Amino acid sequence: MAKYVDGFVIPLRKKNLAAYKKMATAGKKAWMKYGALEYYECVGDVLDSPWGLPFSKLLKLKKDETVIFAFVVYKSKADRNRINKLVQADPAMNDPKLIAKMPFDMKTMTTGMFKVIVST
Repeated sequence: MAKYVDGFVIPLRKKNLAAYKKMATAGKKAWMKYGALEYYECVGDVLDSPWGLPFSKLLKLKKDETVIFAFVVYKSKADRNRINKLVQADPAMNDPKLIAKMPFDMKTMTTGMFKVIVST
């Protein structure tokens, strides 16, 4: 059965990395609790690769910013939809304190849903 992925690219001020990691850890707990197969939150290390358009230019990152590349893997699109409904209804994910302390600007992130065409 083909897997399905939610992907996220998020510009982030480096000073907010610890707060982001705390938020991401809570997210991982929720997604895995409801059945996600895998959950990854990755922070930029080398963003000016010589191949293609570097992340730093694509995202117009400032010197004090890095990028988060995150993705969640599901069994299928239907499973993704079921799991995301449960995550969105989870009280821990709707904590006003968590939402108020969002460590990045939601207007600068991008997301997408992807069908897996090649995997291990």
